[in-house]
Amino acid sequence: SVALNESRCHGYHRYGNQEVFSRVTFASWWVLISSMQANARRIQRKLLTSPLFVFQINLRLILVSGKTKEFLFSPNDSAADIAKHVYDNWPMDWEEEQVSSPNILRLIYQGRFLHGNVTLGALKLPLGKTTVMHLVARETLPEPNSQGQRNREKTGESNCCVIL
Repeated sequence: SVALNESRCHGYHRYGNQEVFSRVTFASWWVLISSMQANARRIQRKLLTSPLFVFQINLRLILVSGKTKEFLFSPNDSAADIAKHVYDNWPMDWEEEQVSSPNILRLIYQGRFLHGNVTLGALKLPLGKTTVMHLVARETLPEPNSQGQRNREKTGESNCCVIL
């Protein structure tokens, strides 16, 4: 039970099997609560302005199996850095998909394979937001289209053969 007077707060508190009556001034409680709130606001400001928090990119990685996991990375991290980090911190529930080396892990973003030296910052990913990428095991990356291939696509020319 708790009773409030004008400037006193007192009540019975149970410690083990004993009931103890305590009398604390209301002003003391107010100072304590105000101090705790000020500390919480100060800590929150530090966290929100911390370079480790503000400049992080949350990547949700999806495996071919459909399993997902989220990781935090810096905009300076490259695709190769991410592959190494994921390999070194392989999630327990991805055990069936475990690969033999980080060198065969490839990231796919917006339908394109990311080469190892591409950084998250170069992709202009939003900070503090979640970005989805696919993670696949593949020995080599496909070569980018050559200029000749692009020109054939624009003109509609093709080198294929149709057998009727």
